[in-house]
Amino acid sequence: MARQALLFPGQGAQAVGMARDLTEAYGAAREAFDTASRETGLELARLCFEGPLEELSRSDVAQPAILTASIATLRAMAQAAGTPLVPAATAGLSLGEYSALVAADALDFEEAVRLVLHRGRYMQEACEAGAGAMYSIIGLEDAQVEQACKEARSRTGGGVWPANYNCPGQVVISGEQGPAQVAAEICAGMGSRRPMRLNVAGAFHTPLMQPAADRLAPELEQAPIRKPACPVVANVTGRPMNDPEEIRGLLIRQITSPVRWLDSMRWLIGQGVTEFYEVGPGHVLQGLLKRTDPTRACKPVNGVADVQAFAGSPSGT
Repeated sequence: MARQALLFPGQGAQAVGMARDLTEAYGAAREAFDTASRETGLELARLCFEGPLEELSRSDVAQPAILTASIATLRAMAQAAGTPLVPAATAGLSLGEYSALVAADALDFEEAVRLVLHRGRYMQEACEAGAGAMYSIIGLEDAQVEQACKEARSRTGGGVWPANYNCPGQVVISGEQGPAQVAAEICAGMGSRRPMRLNVAGAFHTPLMQPAADRLAPELEQAPIRKPACPVVANVTGRPMNDPEEIRGLLIRQITSPVRWLDSMRWLIGQGVTEFYEVGPGHVLQGLLKRTDPTRACKPVNGVADVQAFAGSPSGT
């Protein structure tokens, strides 16, 4: 029998119209939106289905919206399959880690959507307190990117660090605008192909997000977290997290630490996972897995046709 992992997207996957067809076809998906709107006080169905994209892309809106769209998709998959889903493992990129914990029954959806509402709000406020920038660096070794950031910090006296180790030859750097630009220019001089500035406002996954981590920490300490029903691979370590106290600590550290997505995927592959599904909006995780291991396919599940295909597959029933 195929070993199946469910992967969940992070911030940046938002798109106007996400999950709309699922809510029209599956009562379980509609219920997820109703629950999330009640818990957050946001009109999430309107925001996700109608936008505008500028409002949907704010961290304090995008994070609960993407979580809700992802869990609505997950619940539609279970409804279509006619049975609870039992994956071999789950993982999520940054924000998606909360979706992965919900999917592994370690965190109730109601609690998760409240936490990410506050997480998004605190991160948005940290962004507004100091302008940051992120660049995608392609074609260099990790050590080269780390050296470029170190050199930029030395030259400018400011902060810039690797923030996402996404796949072989792709690292995202993050920090203050000036130092981040200098680091990107150093990477270009090393041979990186067109360092690209990302459309984000903050220095995510760096020490500059410490104020957000400090504010979220007391809420995570009080959150009811259970031992996951299956392995959930942590962004911070690229390894599974099992103990509830360990999970709390890693969720706090995640805000200021680099995302080790490449290590996470290599761990899952090493465990013999043969089927991957990207559950929720976007398709970034499919591309990252293909560049990590071209022999492993990641199938999208973000619409009615995808859900029906999943339910009709041998591993989806």
